[in-house]
Amino acid sequence: MSAAAKPSIWRAFTQPAAWTMFFFGFASGMPFLLVAGTLAYWLKENGIELRNITLIASAGMAYTLKFLWAPLVDRWRLPLLGRLGQRRGWLLLALVVVTAGLLLMAQLTPDRLAAFVWITLMTAFAGATLDIAVDAYRVEIAPNTSQGALVATYSLGYRIALIVTGALALVLADHVAWPVVYRVMALVMLVPLAAVLIAREPDVVRVRAETWARGLREGVVEPFADFFRRFGGGLALALLAFILLAKISDQSLGGGIMAPFYLDQGFTKTEIAAVSKVYGIWIGIVGVFLGGIAVARWGVKWPLLAGVILGAASNLLYLWLVGADGDVWKLTVVISGENLAQGFQGTTLVAFLSALVNQRFTATQYALFSSLVMLPGKVLSAVSGGIVEQVGYGVYFAITTLVAVPAVALFFWLKPRLVLADDGVATSAAEPPP
Repeated sequence: MSAAAKPSIWRAFTQPAAWTMFFFGFASGMPFLLVAGTLAYWLKENGIELRNITLIASAGMAYTLKFLWAPLVDRWRLPLLGRLGQRRGWLLLALVVVTAGLLLMAQLTPDRLAAFVWITLMTAFAGATLDIAVDAYRVEIAPNTSQGALVATYSLGYRIALIVTGALALVLADHVAWPVVYRVMALVMLVPLAAVLIAREPDVVRVRAETWARGLREGVVEPFADFFRRFGGGLALALLAFILLAKISDQSLGGGIMAPFYLDQGFTKTEIAAVSKVYGIWIGIVGVFLGGIAVARWGVKWPLLAGVILGAASNLLYLWLVGADGDVWKLTVVISGENLAQGFQGTTLVAFLSALVNQRFTATQYALFSSLVMLPGKVLSAVSGGIVEQVGYGVYFAITTLVAVPAVALFFWLKPRLVLADDGVATSAAEPPP
């Protein structure tokens, strides 16, 4: 790196927007586990059956469907929050609803299960909306040359939130009742809420459609039509299939299945928090940086393949953990391998999805891609409790590895047919870039 380049990198990481994204990343990460993974511990301790735990914890599937209302967040300015601007208005609304949802979950508890489930769904919906608004804010607040720094600070904030809602929440739950834990988590949400009020609104001039029909086409139809125009029908469908399958192995270990698994192997919540939710998070950050180095060195395509394979193969490590009987050393080794692979895969996949986006429709197209990435794994994890009850944990982990095989096959079909330009819009290899 030249001496001239160093100041620009320093400015990218010290600009106000970078630290704003740290707090917004923290906000995005807060509700994710509280409506899925961490929630499963609370449900299990309340005597909820395993199959019902995985179904309730699949409220996180709202994150896979966020593309459905992303055009609304992208184009509609909230009337009562108009003074904050379009992006900050949605951020504030989503944060307020998430905070209220956590307080209501604490008040109702799983003893009033029907109402508790509905509030959990509302909180997950608000968390997914928060994700949409944060992604749109990140794209608009700084030029492309600064996006790497913004993604890095966002990821740091997000992972610290996972430590708070995973490790800290589990440790607290060993000493106080679960409703108290969720009230504490709601209190923590005041930090990013204050950041929204202080942050600057992006300087983006938005052209409003003259009619509802034209607005519907520009906001909903055109982002999807653009994708199929650029790649053609066959290649576009193959790309969507690959996106659906690329992270299925990783996502299939969510939805509440891992909490009962760890407890069934004899680990305490404090041990799980220390190894999985604290140590594992930092190992995941190492994987993130390794993925970034790989993309910088070899481009997107081959690191993407390596990420898919490593992410799927790491699930097999859990076979060694079956019957561990509280052996923390085994848990540490397994978490090390799995989180390292997840971090690597996550970075390479984000780089791939970002390369596919046309920046005319960034928020909507990226919301679609990120939703599709999560969908199949969320569906599999939603029924994981029933599968485990029938075949056991070992067979389930083997299944979650094998389901990635079609993604690997699709990669080799897509590679020669896809042009991922360093600058400009990705296209089919059969057509010149526009």
